[in-house]
Amino acid sequence: MKTLVIFDIDGTLLHSNKIDSLIFKQVFEATFGFEMQSIDWRDYPHCTDTSILGALFDREGVARPSSMRMEAFKDEYVRQLEQGRLAQPADFMEVVGASDTVRRLMADDRFEVGIATGGFRKPAHVKLRHIGVNHEPLHDAYADGNESREDILNEAIAKTKHLPINRMVYIGDAIWDVQTTRNMNIPLIGIRIKGDTETLTNAGAKDVITDYSDYKGFLELVERAVVPA
Repeated sequence: MKTLVIFDIDGTLLHSNKIDSLIFKQVFEATFGFEMQSIDWRDYPHCTDTSILGALFDREGVARPSSMRMEAFKDEYVRQLEQGRLAQPADFMEVVGASDTVRRLMADDRFEVGIATGGFRKPAHVKLRHIGVNHEPLHDAYADGNESREDILNEAIAKTKHLPINRMVYIGDAIWDVQTTRNMNIPLIGIRIKGDTETLTNAGAKDVITDYSDYKGFLELVERAVVPA
């Protein structure tokens, strides 16, 4: 039997100092013609790109865009994200040890590895490539077509139904990760790269790390991880 380890991306595998959020806002306003007043994702019903965009159109009283227009938005966002990544690589930093941890887990027969992120697929792939993680072998799920974090996690989990999984653990950095894993009864390992671990422990997370430099210690946490209180 195997353990499924599922990672978030932003703040969990890499941190971008909000550069990606600012680009998202810029491209949104240029594409759809009205202001995106907040890039604090807590201001939206669900912290997913699909939910954020839907809330913005609803608040403005604007009809949801066609799929073609939405794809054009995603493509322009990806284009500018790639430019920003190349122009300011220091603003798209890998969390210490993240890519090595993913690769080592993938090479270990005891584990399956997934990605479940609130971002759209195309920009998520840009970020994974930036830190040297190949998304193709991963059990991955994104915001495309998914409104909530629970929807995204369920999609990633569903991709492993044919595998002998008897345990799963999610790795995430935000309050909504604590809330989602609590709702779904999934053990969580929190991560806070700035060291403010109480942000998650106060919300109910038991174990919170700041990076992946201690691989052996990380595996021990995977073994003992529990559902947030």
